This record gives sequence, C-alpha cells and structure tokens, in this order.
Amino acid sequence: MHDIRAIRENPDAFEAAMVRRGHAGVTSGILKIDSERRAAIAASEAALAERNAASKQVGAAKAKGDEAEFERLRALVADKKAEVSALEETAKGHDKALFDLLAGLPNVMYDDVPDGADENDNVEIHRHGAIPNFAFTPVEHFDIPAARGLDFATAGKLSGSRFVVLRGAMARLHRALAQFMLDLHTNEHGLTEMITPVLVRDEIMFGTNQLPKFAEDSYQTTNGWWLIPTSEVTLTNTVAGEILDGADLPLRMTSHTQCFRSEAGSAGKDTSGMLRQHQFEKVEMVSITRPEDSDAEHLRMVKCAQTVLERLGLAYRTVNLCSGDIGFGARRTHDIEVWLPGQNKFREISSVSTCGDFQARRMNARFRREEGDKPEFVHTLNGSGLAVGRCLIAVLENGQQKDGSVILPDVLHGYLGGKTRVTAEGDLA
Repeated sequence: MHDIRAIRENPDAFEAAMVRRGHAGVTSGILKIDSERRAAIAASEAALAERNAASKQVGAAKAKGDEAEFERLRALVADKKAEVSALEETAKGHDKALFDLLAGLPNVMYDDVPDGADENDNVEIHRHGAIPNFAFTPVEHFDIPAARGLDFATAGKLSGSRFVVLRGAMARLHRALAQFMLDLHTNEHGLTEMITPVLVRDEIMFGTNQLPKFAEDSYQTTNGWWLIPTSEVTLTNTVAGEILDGADLPLRMTSHTQCFRSEAGSAGKDTSGMLRQHQFEKVEMVSITRPEDSDAEHLRMVKCAQTVLERLGLAYRTVNLCSGDIGFGARRTHDIEVWLPGQNKFREISSVSTCGDFQARRMNARFRREEGDKPEFVHTLNGSGLAVGRCLIAVLENGQQKDGSVILPDVLHGYLGGKTRVTAEGDLA
C-alpha cells in the first residue's frame, strides 16, 4: 500500500516509479480523488462548525422570545445536519475510491532493479558450482527409472492434472529434504520454526497483497477461507495490527507448509512432471525488520537459500529480477535458479524479496524504537528456503546415473537411515 502523503509531496517521483511498472498516468487520478476527498472533509468540518454555532444560538433566541430567529436557526441546524451527512458520505466515497486505487498499484521498485520486459531481461549477479557433465543424455525427473515413485496417473484419478502422489523412496526423500531445510534454517540461520494455518481470512490475504488483484490465482472455500499460496501469508501477518518493540527486531521465521495455487496464468507451461502444481510444499522464510536493516537482511536471506543448494551440491545462479518480471509487492527480488540437466537450463527454485513498508501499511504493522516514540512501519521480507518439490526434482536430475539409479547428496544420508542412493527399481539403498 502506498502513502498518499508521500505521493502528494512528490508526485513526479511516484509517477516515474509507476511508469517503470507499466502504470503510466495514474498519479493525476490519485491526486484528483485525494483533492476531492480533502475538499469534502474540509466542507464537512466547516458545515459542522456552522451547525454547532447555530445550535448554541437556538436556545438564546428562544429565551428572548424571538420566534422568527428561533425558527430560522432551527431550520439552519437541520439543513447543516443534512449537509454534514451528505458531505461525510461523499468523503467516504472518495476514501474508498482512493483506497481501491492505491491497493491495486504495485510497489515502488528500488533503483537497482534493472529495466526489462520479462524474464529474459533479468540480470545474473552470482553463479555457484559446476554444471555436471554426463556420459549419457540426462532425462527429466519423471523419466528417471529411480523416480517411479512419482505417480502422476493415480494423482490424476484423484484430483486431475498438476497433482502427484509420492510413493516409497520418493515420499521419504521429499520428507528428508524438508527436514534438512528446517534443521539448517533453525540450527544455523537463526530462524524460528512456526506451524501456521493454511486457511486464512480475506484481510490476511490482503495484507500480503494476494487480494484483491490476484484472487484468481488462489483457492477459496465455500465458507470464505482462502488456501494459502505460501506461508509468507501467515508468517508475515503474525505481526498484523501490532506495535512491536524495536529491540525485538529483526523477527526471523520459517515454516514448512502445504501451498495451493490455481496457476491461472500458466496454461500450457510445465504440464509434465511436478515442476508446476496446484498443491505443493515449501519451506518459507520471513523477516520483519527496521527500515534501515532490510537491505542487509535481504542479502542474508538470499545466502540462507543459497546455502541449501550448496549443501546439496547443486549448481545454481542468482539473478536480479527486472521491472517486467518482479512481483507486485516487491521492491527488489533476487531469484535463485537451480540447474536441471533434464531441461538443460536453470529453473527458479527460490525468490527472495524485500517489500519495504508496502505490506506493513496494508497490515498496519509497526514498531517503536524507544518507549514513547512515534510508531513507524516495519519492513517485511520473504523468500523460499526452498520449494521442496523443485528441490526433489533437482536432486533426482543431477544425481541420475546411466543405469537409471540416482546418487543422493551426502547431507541427506543421515535423514535416510544411511541410505545413499535410489536404485533403478525405485528403492533406497
């Protein structure tokens, strides 16, 4: 959510920021509604003052026996009461129009976000690990014999397309990956593990900017709850409506949850396998910080996600998302893309974003630096640490062998009872 006072004070800067986002010309409309709203409020206050003054004079006129003046003042009071009511309704209408307009506009990006049209204009800023060489042609995860425990046929019978049933070794490997991520984030990265609901109210989705603009991308139950697309929604909203003690910041949280997305805009994309699904699992990271700490926290969170891939021995690259690819609520986003040999390309496995005070304003989440200080809005950050299913894909594809088996990363052996590979028959060994 945007600060109307900041727009009013520097409209040219806001317009330039919205032009970068593809929303040219919105500032004049915002200022027009704001001006009309303020005019209605001022007129209402003036009419209220006149009504109050007239009300005080009514009794005096009655006491003097001046019936004509008494009637005039009584009529004036009634007229002003109606005028105040009408002006207040007008102001409320402008308030709603302004709120709706601002709620539908994306965040202002930082200056270091590169301009660009789409993902092809993202800028690589870091690369780690060597792309593996194979003595055979590597295949995608769903064609690896060891991954026969990925059952898309049964999932299709149960739920339709973009679902999967995991059996045996695949289910255990998936669980091991999630456990490894949580242990790393809690034991080494200092994040507090949380277990949160996957069903939330409208205002919670609004707080992290899933509503109103992206309603079609999420699922809603018949009684009004929304299924979360990521635990960013719940973790971030734990501070909604709060005034935090500045000494307690930053707050760093992580959660492993089911996530649900309709994939409304991805028709025809990644239809095979489990790369893009309606139901998936993710280990999420969320930080709540002071404004001056959010840039450093962003880099810290990126490193947390990168460390997961480094411990798994997976090659990856980090890119700075351009203006045409960055998310609605982000001021800056760094995507981490893992190498998938089966596709012969890097694919996104984590997005780490700083949102500034954009979400905090929507949630009214604030902090005090010292007792008695005026509350300030916090900054919020979120990132995948990581998407578990996509990590499973990467482990399978990078560890695949010519005989159809998969060699597993050393760091997972302890989570698998000492097992080091998945055989071509689909068993842990």
